[in-house]
Amino acid sequence: MNPVLGFRRAIPSKVSGVSADFQSLVNDFQRHLESERNLSVHTVRAYVGDLQSLINHLETMGKSDIATLDMAQIRSWLANQQVKGGARTTMSRRAVSIRLFTKWAFKHNYLTSDVGANLATPKAHRTLPEVLDAASTGIAMDALAARVDEGEGPLALRDRAMVEVLYASGARVAELCGLDLQDIDYERQTIRVFGKGSKERTIPIGNPAMRALKAWLADGRPALMKEQSEKCVFIGARGKRIDQRAVRTVVYNALSALEGFERMGPHALRHSAATHLLEGGADLRTVQEILGHASLATTQIYTHVSTERLQAAFKQAHPRA
Repeated sequence: MNPVLGFRRAIPSKVSGVSADFQSLVNDFQRHLESERNLSVHTVRAYVGDLQSLINHLETMGKSDIATLDMAQIRSWLANQQVKGGARTTMSRRAVSIRLFTKWAFKHNYLTSDVGANLATPKAHRTLPEVLDAASTGIAMDALAARVDEGEGPLALRDRAMVEVLYASGARVAELCGLDLQDIDYERQTIRVFGKGSKERTIPIGNPAMRALKAWLADGRPALMKEQSEKCVFIGARGKRIDQRAVRTVVYNALSALEGFERMGPHALRHSAATHLLEGGADLRTVQEILGHASLATTQIYTHVSTERLQAAFKQAHPRA
């Protein structure tokens, strides 16, 4: 059957939350995102979820054929999502995901025209990220080192190494979890990570992070290692590659004793690394490369963070502020 006229093709598995009429469409779009666009797992999940949400909205309106999709229906769905309390950043992502979907659907004859091509993206309200000051970062690292000195075992060595590497490199949690032994260059003191879209980059790490990493690999990791974790740098208590949730828990615990930073997670270390690099004199292009930002505009937000910190210090310290 022509895909423009209906969706009765058999597929291998059912997509959660989508009727049988639309299953093939969603599966094909998901395969496109994974294999052709090479997007991250989290991005694919978000974009597919947006399409499922749009389809559910269409079905409540009595629409069973995607070929009749028009701009009014898309705007109706977006308005419905906004009424439900969708954040501006979420609304922006939904507009992007649906534009990507309609472009793909038109190319593959699911739609007779690219109806979403002119859909405007709501401008997201960009909030400045929370960052640690250098002194607080040092306190957190000293506390982790104290756990090691007190003989708390291999997990203490691992936790210290993970937090040190996250702060030294500004790496994302997923990038840290994906590290393999072959990704460490001891001579150059760098790690190789694979970021969004599987883009590879090499990041330098400092002496403290490298020392903590070597201590974990030499004295902690062998006690936990199993066959399935042979190539993994960081592993969990059961010997498998560590997952992102476990890393977040470690960072939350490491920062929980710092007043004012109780609920900061791994991304706060990334933000802090970028801010401290800029404050130390690094140029924007270098920081962009270290963080793996596709756009320099994303990195520029850290210049605003630094400016705010300077203003706060000025107001607190200058007698005529």
